[in-house]
Amino acid sequence: MSLQSAPSAAAAAVSASPLRVPTVRYATAADDAFIEELQAIAFGPGRFARTAFRIRERFPIDRSLSLVAEVDGTACGSVWMTPISVGGINGWMLGPLATHPNFRKLGAGKLLAREVTKRALARGDGQFVMLVGDRDYYCPLGWEPTTLGAIQFPGPVDPTRVLVYADDKSLATTLSGSIVAFQR
Repeated sequence: MSLQSAPSAAAAAVSASPLRVPTVRYATAADDAFIEELQAIAFGPGRFARTAFRIRERFPIDRSLSLVAEVDGTACGSVWMTPISVGGINGWMLGPLATHPNFRKLGAGKLLAREVTKRALARGDGQFVMLVGDRDYYCPLGWEPTTLGAIQFPGPVDPTRVLVYADDKSLATTLSGSIVAFQR
């Protein structure tokens, strides 16, 4: 279903459901058009100029960690993960994370962030999940600010928005270096 038709169909589906509880599933190739359109709605044409997009250009997303959120069977959000390495430590760059405006405030974004992070770290081949985002949104979910300027991005980034989730809580303050390819 196109997001162009999603507002009326989605509004009907949401209003028909008293619970409106999001669920998460793995993305498939059939979701590609939905995800592309959702990212255009959420981030606009400027998304291609963002530094995080430059990282995803250099290192392909891990499709096995691409998730879609649904409410009553209607796709409403998505998240991607990009394998990276910083200072010789493997991890992932979370994002983009987007929720369709008709489904905001239902918890789909937070569910996607938590679930994709849990799945990535459970693999055991990476130690952190990093993102550039709002502290007020992500820190209550377990992300922690990094040391300002310690991680070098391939373009400008607000260092106060660089956050890390790791089982080793000291990693947020000790992780440093340039973002490079995941070390196999």
